[in-house]
Amino acid sequence: MTEQPRHEPVLLERIIELFAPVLADRPAVLVDATLGLGGHSDALLSAHPELVLVGLDRDPNALARSRERLARHGDRVHLVHTVYDGLPEALSGLGLSRVDAVLFDLGVSSMQLDVADRGFAYARDSPLDMRMDQTTGQTAADVLNTYTAGDLTRVLRDYGEERFASRIAKAVVAERDREPFTTSARLVELLYAAVPAATRRTGGHPAKRTFQALRIEVNAELDVLRRAIPAALSALRVGGRIVVESYQSLEDRIVKRCLTDLAKSTTPPGLPVELPEHRPYFRLLTRGAEVADEREVAANARAQSVRLRAAERIREAT
Repeated sequence: MTEQPRHEPVLLERIIELFAPVLADRPAVLVDATLGLGGHSDALLSAHPELVLVGLDRDPNALARSRERLARHGDRVHLVHTVYDGLPEALSGLGLSRVDAVLFDLGVSSMQLDVADRGFAYARDSPLDMRMDQTTGQTAADVLNTYTAGDLTRVLRDYGEERFASRIAKAVVAERDREPFTTSARLVELLYAAVPAATRRTGGHPAKRTFQALRIEVNAELDVLRRAIPAALSALRVGGRIVVESYQSLEDRIVKRCLTDLAKSTTPPGLPVELPEHRPYFRLLTRGAEVADEREVAANARAQSVRLRAAERIREAT
């Protein structure tokens, strides 16, 4: 029997609320830069009958499922197979230069977590793939079996914030010399042995950080995000809004930096008035990062780590 992935959109009511002022009662264009199974997009299309959706995803399987789910919205839906830093090219291909709203729901999708053979989940044995687009690129097994101990240490430290990165990397290199890594269960077994017992008792599952680091490396997620957020901000018209949901601190730092930098005045210190050409380009719509409440976390465990930030363009770039 084929597994049917579950999908419960995180902070859906809040996202609908944040976008309502720019989407309600008028023709508008929304880019869902991380379409996934289309839960957020489906709700927004239903709420706004004149909304046109541009949905991006690197995962062909996600696009196929979303195309079926969103078919009832007819020609208001345009889906594009691309990584989200391909947003400018996707818009150009549709003859669009400016949009009213952009949504990012970052990290691994429900479908990728729930389908065993994708290799994202450490709770069950599966091939060490972790590619969001299984048609291209290196797998997690390739990383484990070919990277030097130094490069593995860097990946685990920088992308997983793993305290025991060097110890794990050395153990991986020693173990792969005996037999290359192919499945997640063998890696999880190694991690249980490499992470000290005291840390295992208090620091959560010993595989969590390593699996996060491998996924980010395989999909170049942070490099893509550093390009994608500025591209999305540039595509917004004056009055347009961006909403970003992050699920780990590395993503959230990038998003925070991009939004706050453009929401600051650049008027030189000491001047009594703000110079028009130095006014901010954006205003923040959230005070810091918003989180899910206890009710939503109880209903949807994946909401537990979400951090939501939003901003509105208030003037054009010069």
